[in-house]
Amino acid sequence: MVVDAGGSVLYTETMPTMEAMVLRAHGGPEVLERATVEIPPPGPREALVRVQAVAMNHMDLWVRRGLPHLKLSYPFRLGCDIVGIVEELGPGARGARVGDRVLLQPGISCGVCSACLAGRDNLCRSYGILGESVQGGYGELISVPDANLLPCPTNLSVEEAASLPLCLLTAWQMVFKKARVIPGQTVLVQAAGSGVSSLAIQLCKLAGARVIATTGTDEKAARARQLGADEVINYTSHDFVAEVRRLTGKTGVDVVLEHVGGDVFARSILAARWGGRVVTVGATTGYATSLDLRQIFFRQVEVLGSTMGSKGDLHEALALVESGKIRPVVDRVLPLWQAQQAHALLEDRRVFGKLVLTLS
Repeated sequence: MVVDAGGSVLYTETMPTMEAMVLRAHGGPEVLERATVEIPPPGPREALVRVQAVAMNHMDLWVRRGLPHLKLSYPFRLGCDIVGIVEELGPGARGARVGDRVLLQPGISCGVCSACLAGRDNLCRSYGILGESVQGGYGELISVPDANLLPCPTNLSVEEAASLPLCLLTAWQMVFKKARVIPGQTVLVQAAGSGVSSLAIQLCKLAGARVIATTGTDEKAARARQLGADEVINYTSHDFVAEVRRLTGKTGVDVVLEHVGGDVFARSILAARWGGRVVTVGATTGYATSLDLRQIFFRQVEVLGSTMGSKGDLHEALALVESGKIRPVVDRVLPLWQAQQAHALLEDRRVFGKLVLTLS
């Protein structure tokens, strides 16, 4: 809006708009709606990116349903795993040029605290994630800090590249920084059909470990073996703790990689050997659990929490993608405007790997 010296409105500037899938309240998939929303121009050290693909995560479901800490600005756009083309650069923006295809770092941090300056930005007290604490990629355009721009891997499709950032960061930190997987160890990877676990299986095999995976169907078990899992346990027909003990000569595994939560987390501790490690990165089935603390302190099992990874970690992990040593697993691709259907599919666990939404 432009006014004269007397306060009279001379003319009103119109903000550019775009089509997006938004939510205005928490609830089921039906709260997602197609809408026209304003898109502000990129600010200093920001880039405006035209979204080509955005991959789904369980975080999309949690934010849509509602979490106690969320303070959303409505209409809100979900989506943290984004690939697109740089459309405009704000003042002083670096790291890419207009027309470049980029993959977006999903983590947002202050950039100036001791954790950020030490390269541990995911420990920043103001850390957030695109589509969780700030607007995400469920729209035609998104503005992000220039620090969140990465070159898109050239050996992948747009859909494959979009399926990487959050899950690759999460798997990388849990496998190498937290669990410290080394050759000769045995690792139990829970819920092999998830995006995180499908990458964790590959990373553990690259590290020289034996991998035992769990999944809920024989079809998913076959796909887990294709990714490199040495043994796969169908938890709907077998007790995974008993099977782990059988497969390890009753000693248990060196490492458990877990993001299911609830009773699965408690039983994962039982599957670990004396002195083993259990790394948890989520709780897709529930946050509450009941533990026998003796199984932790007496058997000296380490329980480690992990969230995302640093921006530097993603640079390092993408080198393995560029070399072809690991590949993302894309289950299916749908148009963004079918986000309601996509959310229902993910909630019903009818996905192995990643579900990707496109804007083409």
